[in-house]
Amino acid sequence: MVLLRLWRGEVPFEQTFWTWGVLIALVLNVLTTAGTFYLVSVDQPFAAFFVGYVMSIPYNVFVLVAIWRSAARSQETPQAVLVTRIIALAWLTLLSIT
Repeated sequence: MVLLRLWRGEVPFEQTFWTWGVLIALVLNVLTTAGTFYLVSVDQPFAAFFVGYVMSIPYNVFVLVAIWRSAARSQETPQAVLVTRIIALAWLTLLSIT
């Protein structure tokens, strides 16, 4: 199962970062933000909170751990691993708070 492999850091680093950490995270967070705006507009604040945060933040944390572990297993230099981890942390934090 790919989610278990991601969690363990067994998926290749580039795939973990670009596919799961950038593309899928961006799509998921755009969809949850759109859902949040819609639910607020129809006066459903609890549902908006649930869609906006409870659905996206667990994924963002999950994929950050996956990127962290995958970077550790990669053949990249320690400096590249550090920079990638910082970028992933900043990116997923930004997606989580917007």
